[in-house]
Amino acid sequence: MSEPSKPVVYVKRSCPFCLKVKLFLLEAGLMETVAIHEFEPGSQQEHDIRSELAGRLDKVSFPAAWLGAGRYMTESDAIIALLAARAGRDPADMPVLTSYVEGALKPMMALWKENFELKTTAA
Repeated sequence: MSEPSKPVVYVKRSCPFCLKVKLFLLEAGLMETVAIHEFEPGSQQEHDIRSELAGRLDKVSFPAAWLGAGRYMTESDAIIALLAARAGRDPADMPVLTSYVEGALKPMMALWKENFELKTTAA
Protein backbone atom coordinates (compact mmCIF):
# COMPACT_ATOMS: atom_id res chain seq x y z
CA MET A 1 0.00 0.00 0.00
CA SER A 2 1.38 3.43 -0.86
CA GLU A 3 1.76 6.18 1.71
CA PRO A 4 -0.81 9.00 1.81
CA SER A 5 0.21 12.24 0.11
CA LYS A 6 -0.40 14.36 3.21
CA PRO A 7 -0.18 13.88 6.99
CA VAL A 8 -2.93 11.86 8.64
CA VAL A 9 -4.39 12.96 11.97
CA TYR A 10 -6.37 10.38 13.95
CA VAL A 11 -8.97 11.93 16.27
CA LYS A 12 -11.53 10.43 18.62
CA ARG A 13 -14.88 12.21 18.86
CA SER A 14 -15.47 13.71 22.31
CA CYS A 15 -11.71 13.79 23.06
CA PRO A 16 -10.75 17.29 24.31
CA PHE A 17 -7.16 16.93 23.06
CA CYS A 18 -8.36 15.85 19.62
CA LEU A 19 -10.63 18.89 19.53
CA LYS A 20 -7.62 21.07 20.35
CA VAL A 21 -5.77 19.75 17.28
CA LYS A 22 -8.83 20.23 15.08
CA LEU A 23 -9.29 23.80 16.36
CA PHE A 24 -5.65 24.53 15.53
CA LEU A 25 -5.99 23.11 12.01
CA LEU A 26 -9.19 25.05 11.39
CA GLU A 27 -7.95 28.37 12.75
CA ALA A 28 -4.58 28.02 11.01
CA GLY A 29 -6.31 27.32 7.69
CA LEU A 30 -4.64 23.92 7.46
CA MET A 31 -7.65 21.56 7.33
CA GLU A 32 -7.02 20.83 3.65
CA THR A 33 -3.36 19.99 4.26
CA VAL A 34 -4.07 16.90 6.37
CA ALA A 35 -6.32 13.87 6.17
CA ILE A 36 -8.43 13.59 9.31
CA HIS A 37 -9.55 10.12 10.36
CA GLU A 38 -12.24 10.70 12.99
CA PHE A 39 -13.97 7.87 14.82
CA GLU A 40 -16.44 7.17 17.61
CA PRO A 41 -15.05 5.82 20.89
CA GLY A 42 -15.48 2.05 21.11
CA SER A 43 -16.25 1.65 17.40
CA GLN A 44 -14.83 -0.94 15.02
CA GLN A 45 -13.06 1.95 13.30
CA GLU A 46 -11.27 2.78 16.58
CA HIS A 47 -10.26 -0.86 16.95
CA ASP A 48 -8.88 -0.90 13.40
CA ILE A 49 -6.97 2.36 13.89
CA ARG A 50 -5.53 1.15 17.21
CA SER A 51 -4.38 -2.05 15.49
CA GLU A 52 -2.79 -0.03 12.68
CA LEU A 53 -0.92 2.22 15.12
CA ALA A 54 0.04 -0.45 17.68
CA GLY A 55 3.31 -1.42 16.03
CA ARG A 56 4.27 2.17 15.30
CA LEU A 57 3.79 3.89 18.67
CA ASP A 58 5.04 3.00 22.14
CA LYS A 59 1.54 3.68 23.46
CA VAL A 60 -1.51 4.27 21.30
CA SER A 61 -3.41 7.37 22.40
CA PHE A 62 -5.30 10.11 20.65
CA PRO A 63 -4.82 12.37 18.92
CA ALA A 64 -2.18 10.59 16.90
CA ALA A 65 -0.62 11.55 13.61
CA TRP A 66 1.30 10.02 10.74
CA LEU A 67 3.66 12.70 9.49
CA GLY A 68 5.36 10.97 6.59
CA ALA A 69 8.40 8.72 6.14
CA GLY A 70 7.22 6.31 8.83
CA ARG A 71 7.05 9.03 11.48
CA TYR A 72 4.19 8.78 13.95
CA MET A 73 3.48 10.82 17.07
CA THR A 74 0.91 11.40 19.76
CA GLU A 75 0.28 14.31 22.14
CA SER A 76 -1.74 17.28 20.94
CA ASP A 77 0.92 19.87 21.79
CA ALA A 78 3.60 17.98 19.84
CA ILE A 79 1.35 17.51 16.80
CA ILE A 80 0.32 21.18 16.83
CA ALA A 81 3.93 22.36 17.24
CA LEU A 82 5.18 20.28 14.33
CA LEU A 83 2.35 21.19 11.95
CA ALA A 84 2.60 24.87 12.96
CA ALA A 85 6.34 24.91 12.32
CA ARG A 86 5.89 23.27 8.91
CA ALA A 87 3.29 25.90 7.97
CA GLY A 88 5.09 28.87 9.52
CA ARG A 89 2.19 29.51 11.89
CA ASP A 90 2.28 30.45 15.58
CA PRO A 91 -0.46 28.86 17.70
CA ALA A 92 -0.09 31.72 20.20
CA ASP A 93 -1.55 34.03 17.53
CA MET A 94 -4.78 32.02 17.32
CA PRO A 95 -7.43 33.47 19.64
CA VAL A 96 -9.97 30.63 19.37
CA LEU A 97 -7.36 27.97 20.13
CA THR A 98 -5.99 30.04 23.00
CA SER A 99 -9.48 30.59 24.38
CA TYR A 100 -10.17 26.85 24.31
CA VAL A 101 -6.84 25.91 25.92
CA GLU A 102 -7.05 28.61 28.60
CA GLY A 103 -10.80 28.31 29.08
CA ALA A 104 -12.76 25.09 28.57
CA LEU A 105 -9.79 22.72 28.54
CA LYS A 106 -8.39 23.80 31.92
CA PRO A 107 -11.32 22.62 34.08
CA MET A 108 -11.56 19.42 32.01
CA MET A 109 -7.90 18.72 32.78
CA ALA A 110 -8.42 19.42 36.48
CA LEU A 111 -11.33 16.97 36.58
CA TRP A 112 -9.36 14.35 34.64
CA LYS A 113 -6.41 14.67 37.03
CA GLU A 114 -8.69 14.41 40.07
CA ASN A 115 -10.40 11.33 38.61
CA PHE A 116 -7.03 9.73 37.82
CA GLU A 117 -5.77 10.34 41.36
CA LEU A 118 -8.96 8.91 42.88
CA LYS A 119 -8.67 5.79 40.74
CA THR A 120 -5.00 5.40 41.65
CA THR A 121 -5.76 5.75 45.36
CA ALA A 122 -8.63 3.26 45.15
CA ALA A 123 -6.53 0.62 43.35
